[in-house]
Amino acid sequence: MKKNHKYIFVIGGVMSGVGKGIASSSIGKILQSKGFKVNPVKVDPYLNVDAGNMNPTEHGEVFVLDSGLETDQDMGNYERFLEMDLESEDYMTSGMIYKHVIDKERNLGYRGKCVEAIPHITEEIITRWKKSAETHGSDISLIEIGGTIGDYQNILFIEAARTLKIKHPQDVMFIMVSYLPVPGSLGEMKTRPTQNAVRQLNSYGVQPDVIIARGPHTLDIKRKEKIAIACALLTENVISAPDIESIYDVPLNFERDRISSVLLKTLHMRTKAHNGELEEWKKFVEKRTKAKKQLKIAVVGKYFDTGDYTLSDAYVSVIEAIKFSSYWKDTNTKLTWINSKDFETNPKKIEELKNYDGIIVPGGFGESGIEGVIMTIEYARKNKVPYLGLCYGMQLAVVEFCRNVIGWKDANTAEINSKGTHTVIDIMEHQKKLLEEGRYGATMRLGAYPAILKSGSIVQNAYGSKEVSERHRHRYEVNPKYVKEIEEAGMVFSGTSPDGKLMEYAELPKATHPFFVGTQAHPEFKARPLHPHPLFTAFVEACLKTPTSSQSHPLK
Repeated sequence: MKKNHKYIFVIGGVMSGVGKGIASSSIGKILQSKGFKVNPVKVDPYLNVDAGNMNPTEHGEVFVLDSGLETDQDMGNYERFLEMDLESEDYMTSGMIYKHVIDKERNLGYRGKCVEAIPHITEEIITRWKKSAETHGSDISLIEIGGTIGDYQNILFIEAARTLKIKHPQDVMFIMVSYLPVPGSLGEMKTRPTQNAVRQLNSYGVQPDVIIARGPHTLDIKRKEKIAIACALLTENVISAPDIESIYDVPLNFERDRISSVLLKTLHMRTKAHNGELEEWKKFVEKRTKAKKQLKIAVVGKYFDTGDYTLSDAYVSVIEAIKFSSYWKDTNTKLTWINSKDFETNPKKIEELKNYDGIIVPGGFGESGIEGVIMTIEYARKNKVPYLGLCYGMQLAVVEFCRNVIGWKDANTAEINSKGTHTVIDIMEHQKKLLEEGRYGATMRLGAYPAILKSGSIVQNAYGSKEVSERHRHRYEVNPKYVKEIEEAGMVFSGTSPDGKLMEYAELPKATHPFFVGTQAHPEFKARPLHPHPLFTAFVEACLKTPTSSQSHPLK
């Protein structure tokens, strides 16, 4: 780790869900623009060892790293804002920390000492923070501590940060992201909840150096001064963070309040060199506001009956990947969530898909709503609507093709029915024993895997390369025993594992369909604002060429 390495801790005040992750990501982007190398760390105070078993409609998307670690969705925000691939060392949970310490104690790692929360848990936390910094060789660590001031769950992480501040007073700073409510009867932002949150943080032995004031409106100078006096800060250290249309405006808004000057002054640092990244960021933000066209994309899924709010969190990487590719094609995209169960109860509703320029079926698990998804895929195939199937979306595309083109009416995935004659999607033989033992996690294909692409295929032309690496999160594969017959019937497995045993991509030839592509992977995890994912870009390009999009949807 570099000498005088700096740490910025981001903590929440008043209430959760006000944007600590976006604030951390934006600060990291700003520091990058000043020439610094940063490494973000997300601390989740849950007892889960990782995010793999968390319900995405309750907790948000499970984001997968190259290493295969299943993490919180904020890790996706970090990767997108900072244009970097993160490591397992950049994510931790309370469960992960406790498990390590308990396992170490069981193996006599503490040589018979009495193992306690302080110092052993806090020392393990600090060790992991330092390991993350060493892994990236960074100048500054940005550490987001999940939860809110007053939670029992995160108090040991705050204690670890306090300890680090005592040892390195010039190298550690604290930022509180706090919400300023506007009571309907009063119509003005109230600062008292933030003042109380700071007092509670003070009771932990921590004084925030910066307060980021979240709220529906821009914070006026009068309230900045009020917060500064009450919380023992300079007025310039109170940063306004109003609600905005796009999260990608946040770094620019922060810089309008000169947050970089405050950060560097507090950490006793000088700008290394301006590398122009924020200028590129401004160009990206402008792309969104200057788009001349609009696409209408249907996202069809099997449990889309929970409402748009939870879906925006559960599929945030898919949403952002489409945005990035659209913006760079001078286009905005309106996504409509469609519950596949609606097609099962009312088959005539399938005709509503004619109103969309393209169809996406994202990943998922389980049986519910599957027949409706298969009806959707059949509609896209027959009516030549651009189709992109992600993970489960590829597997079900294979099932649909086998049923309705080859004629295997019982074709299915073993996830739903493993007893049929044509189980075209199945678990591999070496995994079945693990499943029988109840070791479900061990049967998942997680993380980055390489694929060899077929020359001249749609996916090979999209990537511009014959070998790619994408992240996976699934258990079932195309059954190798049926691959030859499926390809003879007209579907092309345009990407395989290097040994040729696993089918990574499936498509219909360009001569028969403008764009019909499925992938076992989750390419959305690698889409970046300044570097949109080529597969999503190819999908957007195909949607722009469809008759539906050329007839309508100009932005007015």
